[in-house]
Amino acid sequence: MEGSRTKGRTTIEVGADGVALITIINPPVNSLSFDGARGKFSGGFDISSFGGVQGGKVSEPRPGFISVEVLSDTVEAAKKPSVAAIHGLALGGGLEVAMACHARISTPTAQLGLPELQLGIIPGFGGTQRLPRLVGISKALEMMLTSKPVKGEEAHALGLVDAVVSPNELVSTARQWALDILERRRPWIASLYKTEKLDSLGEAREIFKFARAQAQKRAPNLTHPIVCIDVVEHGIVSGPRNGLYKELESFQELVRSDTCKSLIHIFFAQRGTTKVPGITDLGLVPRQVKKVAVLGGGLMGSGIATALVLSNYPVILKEVNDQFLQAGIANLQSRVKKGRMTQVKFEKTMSLLKGALDYESFKDVDLVIEAVIENVSLKQQIFSDLEKYCPPHCILASNTSTIDLNLIGKQTKSQDRIIGAHFFSPAHVMPLLEIVRTKQTSPQVIVDLLDVGKKIRKTPVVVGNCTGFAVNRMFFPYTQAALLLVEHGADLYQIDKVITKFGMPMGPFRLADLVGFGVAIATGTQFVVNFPERTYKSMLIPLMQEDKRAGETTRKGFYLYDDRRKAKPDPELRKYIEKARNISGVAIDPRLAKLPEKDIVEMIFFPVVNEACRVFAEGIAVKAADLDISSLMGMGFPPYRGGIMFWADSLGSKYIYSRLEEWSKTYGEFFKPCAFLAERAAKGAPLSSPVDQAKSRL
Repeated sequence: MEGSRTKGRTTIEVGADGVALITIINPPVNSLSFDGARGKFSGGFDISSFGGVQGGKVSEPRPGFISVEVLSDTVEAAKKPSVAAIHGLALGGGLEVAMACHARISTPTAQLGLPELQLGIIPGFGGTQRLPRLVGISKALEMMLTSKPVKGEEAHALGLVDAVVSPNELVSTARQWALDILERRRPWIASLYKTEKLDSLGEAREIFKFARAQAQKRAPNLTHPIVCIDVVEHGIVSGPRNGLYKELESFQELVRSDTCKSLIHIFFAQRGTTKVPGITDLGLVPRQVKKVAVLGGGLMGSGIATALVLSNYPVILKEVNDQFLQAGIANLQSRVKKGRMTQVKFEKTMSLLKGALDYESFKDVDLVIEAVIENVSLKQQIFSDLEKYCPPHCILASNTSTIDLNLIGKQTKSQDRIIGAHFFSPAHVMPLLEIVRTKQTSPQVIVDLLDVGKKIRKTPVVVGNCTGFAVNRMFFPYTQAALLLVEHGADLYQIDKVITKFGMPMGPFRLADLVGFGVAIATGTQFVVNFPERTYKSMLIPLMQEDKRAGETTRKGFYLYDDRRKAKPDPELRKYIEKARNISGVAIDPRLAKLPEKDIVEMIFFPVVNEACRVFAEGIAVKAADLDISSLMGMGFPPYRGGIMFWADSLGSKYIYSRLEEWSKTYGEFFKPCAFLAERAAKGAPLSSPVDQAKSRL
């Protein structure tokens, strides 16, 4: 499936052999659309037209027209055979068209799959019926439920394609295959009616039962995976023709669902993060970054270096002494090895890394990423040194998660090349890269770092400079709201349970244990200093840290941890909560002990929405959609809810404002709605509609 908005065309040429060659030309991925790039078969249906379907503005000429009348009754039932010649991508609707043909020929590297479930829908052009009949029920369900494509060779072994040939033989082989089918030298097969790959009804029911259990375990909040299994089963039990109509009916319901709307929003939002008005539209070409230096070989530094060497960047890893340096290199080696590579590939990758204890080797680096501890004076000293030892074109980046970049670069004259490159831990795994610009950062430097982000396979989001930038600033109220609720009488473990049920990878307390209390206190202090009027100052974490409880690494935090780091509640926590309450002078609110799940979710997340509104209003984020992607990739906000701002708009600005206003009267300024939220609520306007950036600052 792809999101092409280009008008495409289809050509037809009849050769001397009497075979017509039909070519789809719709760059960039040959998407299929209602209005109808060489080198790809088809990346699927044009997602941009879903908006019209969801809004009721566009519909098929007749229900089932494409799936039944075009593909089944015209292509598959034709008196002339059709053969799909597949190169590049055959995904979604592209593969469904191919499966309606009487044979499929592919190249070894072609990718074939049905990834529709990533968008909250199911295949809608017969994929749920034909794929099980070509590859078997189990494999078909696996391909659809995981959205993972298979390559040409595996597709051939599965029976999805009939032959695998080199790209230069593809068309000639497909032409000959069509002639062979016509002359009955090869079988004339309608995929929809194949039965030899199907299990007996009893075995099939067991497969469906297992698949449902797995789908509910993996994604308890999602219904469309279960719908997909139901539709496949309906076709097996009631026949493929009935299956097609069941597929169509289910597809039309799902395409209008909130889940589908959310996931399609995310699809386009993710692709839009690299478009930055006033930066990426200036015609600047990224400069080549040939060599990168990383300062600090700790958890973050070695993770950043890993991401770089795995993408073939030569890297210098600098530490203050040999012991730290060797530990950093060992960290990096263990991470690279987890990539399941051959020894030769491992050695080649590791040869890109050089260790250093001084700045002598920095004279020809193009990019430096500083990843030392969150200490302002240390970072200021480092940037002063970098200015002396690095070439004048070198990009000077900091991986700081909260400290204002103007403060870090205060003692330099290189403000135009100072930029934030904020990775998330573990840096070689987490997909988000926050690119932080100051008012002085040159557009060229931003374009260069966007290019590096793309090459190391990160989703880069360009944000403005402030304490915490976008992700950490948006989410500082997340933990603080949880602490406030607990001190006022809510159950700590119930909060984590409800927030996990909502769709977060873990609750705020389990997350605090994971990152460690040292990090929590260091970052929390930055927010207390910079936003004193709206921070909740709890003593719970400092009190626990005094007793050598610092989170997962010490086996004790909000939870107790065994040798396998499995968490279990700790009854001793009550005494710390009571002590923190006494210091804060907080009275218990008995209502909070029986707080409904919906209220827990709202009291934890509405302060996050409130801060996200400030970040957006101030121009720290150019687009609300960038905050949606940041919340997903930086904090694990569930994608099927569309991101923090999209989810907020689904509830409405008026509702969020009224709830925050109500809580602020009971629990104080922490919940006070910001001016932007108040203004949007008064107009009943969406939070994500564009802000007048002329009034905002970077």
